[in-house]
Amino acid sequence: MSARTPSILVIGTGDTKSDELQFMAAIIRDAGGVPVMMDVSILGDPPYRPEYSRHDVAAAAGTTIDAIATSGDENSAMALMSRGAAELARSLNEAGQVDGMIVLGGSMGTDLALDVAAALPLGLPKFVVSTIAYSHLLPPERIAPDLMMILWAGGLYGLNPICKAVLSQACGAVVGAARSGIRPDNSRPLIGMTSLGSSCLKYMKYLKPELERRGYDVAVFHATGMGGRAFEAIAAQNGFAAVFDFCIQEVSNHHHGTVVTSGPDRLENAGRVGIPQIVAPGAVDMVDLPAWQTLPEAFAERPYHAHNRLIGSITSSPERRREVARLVGEKLGNAGARVAMLLPLQGVQEWDKPEEPLHDPEGLDALMDEMRRTLPAPVTVEEVDAHINSEAFSARALAIFDAWVSQGVIPGGKP
Repeated sequence: MSARTPSILVIGTGDTKSDELQFMAAIIRDAGGVPVMMDVSILGDPPYRPEYSRHDVAAAAGTTIDAIATSGDENSAMALMSRGAAELARSLNEAGQVDGMIVLGGSMGTDLALDVAAALPLGLPKFVVSTIAYSHLLPPERIAPDLMMILWAGGLYGLNPICKAVLSQACGAVVGAARSGIRPDNSRPLIGMTSLGSSCLKYMKYLKPELERRGYDVAVFHATGMGGRAFEAIAAQNGFAAVFDFCIQEVSNHHHGTVVTSGPDRLENAGRVGIPQIVAPGAVDMVDLPAWQTLPEAFAERPYHAHNRLIGSITSSPERRREVARLVGEKLGNAGARVAMLLPLQGVQEWDKPEEPLHDPEGLDALMDEMRRTLPAPVTVEEVDAHINSEAFSARALAIFDAWVSQGVIPGGKP
């Protein structure tokens, strides 16, 4: 928590949204912050003097504003401005000159905002006021793990009471977050773990206290699309000492084309940057779908479990499970560090047990068989004659972890 007055980076196109941006600057001042204006206009200058002009942004992208304006079309021009804005924001953060960020925009501004947010570290408040907030236009893989958004309702052109209400909330929120937010404490090594709600997968109840007792912090990510995206984004920044990636269902979701996806690079970033991985096919037999939509015809005959009014799951066929197993092998085969795959032979999620609605021994056998046959040589495969939710499975995972610590594969924990 910082006692000093927070500096808030305010980004927008001042040539078209001058009134809105100056209103935001005033609210930030009233809330006790200091607005630091960055103009990302392309065709004209704003009627105020920003701390960082469009020329500064272009220079940060390694070009000029004239070259950007004549680069081809609005898409190519904004992509170049996005690059410059992200680089400039990164350098300002590294110099300790900003404590939070807020971006105002329609689809163009939101596109830029996602790049800027991704360039800033976890823990620095990031707020986007957008006309497309929370829509399916936003690819999960481009959303920063701690990004906050609010719909810019009624604000496409000019100020009005609705617009002012939204902008004032957003500005108050980012100043408050910058004042009271606590940056991540990196004094102990961090373990990344994936799971679903504890009604489906339960191993974290055993593993988290054991890992903490060994001197590690543990972050458990809810693997329902955005949780996996956050996990992958932090892994890509080498933010974990090791991972227990025991719920890789999002790989299956993405393969089957559902909206419950964390993007195409799920199960890839930890290996890409050399983070040791202990992996299991938790819940990979299921495909998650929005419970409020009609089931796609391809899944209509499969066993279905409605978890709540938002999300439901069907089990995939044996052949589709083999497809996912091969995909998992392709992803893990590119890892640049130690990988162990644990195969729980008695089941991969709570609802596949005997007498449960998603019990499918033929499908489970097909998944395990394809995993055995197709996981590449760099991956150590170990079969565990237990269910993934059993203490025996978690104990075996912990034994592998302990061995890797003793071998220096994973850094030791700190008290």
